[in-house]
Amino acid sequence: MSMTLPHFADAESFRAWRSASSRWLPIALDIVRSHGVDVSAPHVFATGTNLVVGLSDRLILKIFPPLLRAQFVSERGSLTQLAGRLHLPIPEIVAEGERDDWPYLIITRLAGTLGSEVWPQLAEAQKERVLRQIGETIASVQRAPFGPLAQIQPRWDDFMRAQMLGCKARHTRLGLAPKFLAGLDDLLRDAPKLIPMDAPPVILIGEYIPENFLLACRDDQWSLAGLFDFGDVLTGWRDYDLLGPSAFMAAGRPGRVRNLLEGFGYAKLDFALKRRLMALMLLHRASDLNSHVCIEGWQEKADNLVELQDLIWPG
Repeated sequence: MSMTLPHFADAESFRAWRSASSRWLPIALDIVRSHGVDVSAPHVFATGTNLVVGLSDRLILKIFPPLLRAQFVSERGSLTQLAGRLHLPIPEIVAEGERDDWPYLIITRLAGTLGSEVWPQLAEAQKERVLRQIGETIASVQRAPFGPLAQIQPRWDDFMRAQMLGCKARHTRLGLAPKFLAGLDDLLRDAPKLIPMDAPPVILIGEYIPENFLLACRDDQWSLAGLFDFGDVLTGWRDYDLLGPSAFMAAGRPGRVRNLLEGFGYAKLDFALKRRLMALMLLHRASDLNSHVCIEGWQEKADNLVELQDLIWPG
């Protein structure tokens, strides 16, 4: 077989090719050998966006196709800039390079259990504890200086305006109920006033969700043990990073919401904050309320966007 990585015109054709690891694993292992790393027990990760291979229990290789080079720039820049600045472990870069215009990173593999495997079974008090730690971690990341991440595009104001322009069409296409679509025009009209467009930006990871962090248990207490996947980093208004844990983890439970926000630094949950978070949730680059709001029966429990924001962020 060819030991050359191909080029793809679009993401769909890349995903189809990636699905058969036999096409690319020999090249990945050749890359690893070139850095003197043991390849005796490789493990291909089937999920994710790029080519990802576990190398024993110590290292991971991530190969980025040229059409996703921006994710490499984001990941490399984030790991470099946040190294030593967080209380939580993140991967360290061991080696980097390019093969056939495909950039790659060899990074350390973190210890712990994937959050998505543990979260559903945690007791309520444990979930509140973890959400407080997530809020604290978001705040910690946002205190770090930008460094090279300041150059990541798009800029926050450009990103938000583009999201506002496409918001109604997006949610109509995704099947958001008419009773919620009816309130979109008012919310989008207010969005430029609700969301700071030119305030000092911070580092935004974009996806603080159970698939992107690790948990560990000690003395019957579960805690955050690691954070990974920095391929979608941008810079902008701080509240944007509250949306992932709000949608996927807080589930409209007052104790969970309170712990997340207090960990982040918000002592008060008022109408203005709820309204801003509702706007940002609808404007998020991955927004799809039908798939992402983890509150059972939420479509029947709210009749408009104001009632929905009270359901997602009670208190």
